[in-house]
Amino acid sequence: MHWADFIAGSVGGAFGVAVGYPLDTIKVRIQTQRKFIGVWQCIHTTCRKEGVSGFYKGMSMPMTTVSVSSSVVFGTYRNTLHLFHQLRFKSEDAPSTKLDIFLAGLAGGIAQVSVLSPADIVKVRLQCQTEPHEGTATKSRPKYRGPVHCLCTIAREEGVLGLYKGASALALRDGPSFATYFLVYNTVYEWLSPDKKSQPVEKKTDWTVVMFAGGFSGMCGWCIGTPMDVIKARLQTDGMGKKRYQGFFHCIRESVQTEGTGILFRGLCLNCIRAFPVNMAVFVMYELILTLLQTDS
Repeated sequence: MHWADFIAGSVGGAFGVAVGYPLDTIKVRIQTQRKFIGVWQCIHTTCRKEGVSGFYKGMSMPMTTVSVSSSVVFGTYRNTLHLFHQLRFKSEDAPSTKLDIFLAGLAGGIAQVSVLSPADIVKVRLQCQTEPHEGTATKSRPKYRGPVHCLCTIAREEGVLGLYKGASALALRDGPSFATYFLVYNTVYEWLSPDKKSQPVEKKTDWTVVMFAGGFSGMCGWCIGTPMDVIKARLQTDGMGKKRYQGFFHCIRESVQTEGTGILFRGLCLNCIRAFPVNMAVFVMYELILTLLQTDS
């Protein structure tokens, strides 16, 4: 068992959340709320009505849980690659095939859903709660007072399964997107690395390549995952007010019929802009922690 990858993935994931959370809030709002017609209008409205803190609503929950889910992703990815090596009787130093990398990334993305789903629905609902905090001039009060209160309220009103609303879309988002993510990262690293035979998870020789490969792989992953990200967010917020969707397929059909196929790619540009610095930070921290752990051992 490669425990170092679980630890490094945990640190990298938490660092990525800190870097990209404000843009994630904007992305979620323009995907789920029709009153926001564009990125700049959403930023201006959020800042004017809620202040800077409005961009960080619900951040405490993903800071703790994303580190766990990211640990699951990276740990599952590495251990699945190790399993493929054993099944094919390869040495640990032998390079992995592109198919093995893709399948290991797919496994990592799907594996994290059970951990990520409850935290993700809390994050999304707090991000979409646009009422100002108590103590402001407005009389409207937010439904959820914080992450724990939101979690308990969803469980009480919608049952424990309510915490897994959108889990199917989350799995369909994260499975293919993480498969693409790791495949692109390894491929770009091999192309740009001075030592063509080395793999980034085994030799960390060029941090510039690590940063570029990490950022670019994040953008490619979001290109694959954005349509399901839109559906996931809509299913997760379908409970804050009047219920609109009867299920996964009804949400897709209703969204496309009402707003056109372009709705499935709403927030793609913002996702890509956010993905580069976030995943650059994730992979730099992942590789750095992995290097430190391997040096100590």
